[in-house]
Amino acid sequence: MTNDLIPDAPKFEVSILFGQNYHTETHITVNQGGTSSGKTYAITQVLLCLACQTAKLVITIVGQDIPNLKAGALRDALSIYNNSTALKSAVKNYNKTDRIFEFHNGTIMEFKSYSDAQDAKSGKRDYLFINEANGITYAVYQELALRTRKRIYIDYNPNTGFWVHEHLIGRPDVQLIISDHRHNPFLDKSIREKIEGLKKIDIELWKVYARGLTGKITGLIFSNWYVCDQISADAKLIGIGLDFGFTNDETACLEVYLQNGELWVNELFYQTGLTNIDIAAKLKGTGVSRKTEIIADSAEPKSIEEFKRMGWYITGAKKGPDSINNSIDILKRYKINVTRASVNLRKELDRYKWRVDKSGKTINEAVDSYNHLIDALRYVALNKLKVNTERKIKSRMPYNPQSANRSTLNELIGPIG
Repeated sequence: MTNDLIPDAPKFEVSILFGQNYHTETHITVNQGGTSSGKTYAITQVLLCLACQTAKLVITIVGQDIPNLKAGALRDALSIYNNSTALKSAVKNYNKTDRIFEFHNGTIMEFKSYSDAQDAKSGKRDYLFINEANGITYAVYQELALRTRKRIYIDYNPNTGFWVHEHLIGRPDVQLIISDHRHNPFLDKSIREKIEGLKKIDIELWKVYARGLTGKITGLIFSNWYVCDQISADAKLIGIGLDFGFTNDETACLEVYLQNGELWVNELFYQTGLTNIDIAAKLKGTGVSRKTEIIADSAEPKSIEEFKRMGWYITGAKKGPDSINNSIDILKRYKINVTRASVNLRKELDRYKWRVDKSGKTINEAVDSYNHLIDALRYVALNKLKVNTERKIKSRMPYNPQSANRSTLNELIGPIG
């Protein structure tokens, strides 16, 4: 359906979530949704319509950090903009550096992140959209909300209880909209099947990501990773991890560095539909040298051979018996620093968990779902890393919040929704 009945607004193909968010009458509208429900896209469409309809508005879209915004709400906004002639006519300028849309009527739409509550005190606005609110602290939200005149939109995946549940839901000025992938008419059948397939893997994951219900994600495998802004200058590159995918699964690639017994990891690309020629172009485009060793999935010998013939230094991962648990054991003995730009890897790490049997007991088997970058990291661990007792003891030291910054939960499949 389209938004033809919305006056003075650019025309879009929209979902039912667009109408629910556009016609809301409460000051705060909370969108609790499963993955790929289209909630982020719908709210962004609403805000773009409001920007065209009313002069001199200030609309602020807030994310956990800039990489998450670029992979989510900002990418959705640019997609909507680039596919709408009417919207292009309404927009005077898009400032890529500052991430601000300027409209001919004087309205601006800005995309921002805030480091703390003090930082959030700067600026006032008419409309506020907190995207992936799980990654925003309540203190930051409070400062932003106090400085918002008209309406607040919030979206998130309900994979844990947090400040929205504690402070907002149930108030008379708050509307709750629960959605899942079935509310998104633009989603491919293969993605729907992948989401529904979670029911056979883990019922709690299925509740959260297939039905948008609050679930409990327990038994996470990695707790020894932290967010860093960039790779340490003194870290040594030890290898590139590559996990092949194509139609339903992403091809995942990352670089792994080592310094003083700590790993430094940076995501290079994560995308479906890549042929081997495409992957080679991506490797070259991200600056990977042909002399750097790439460790890839040994289950793809034909692809590995093709890369060798193209001149790449590539080897298969040394899997062997119980290689998944062995590589996990190796990685758990290191402190792992993950760059802030590694959005998809951070999401995988926040959801990579042990399987639960029918009785609810955790078993020593990793859930094989949405773990493509983690698989690429495991391949490097299997071929390039050694374990020693000293490092194992060091990794078990108490976590020091002054020296590291943990990531928070985000969307499972990525920016769709």
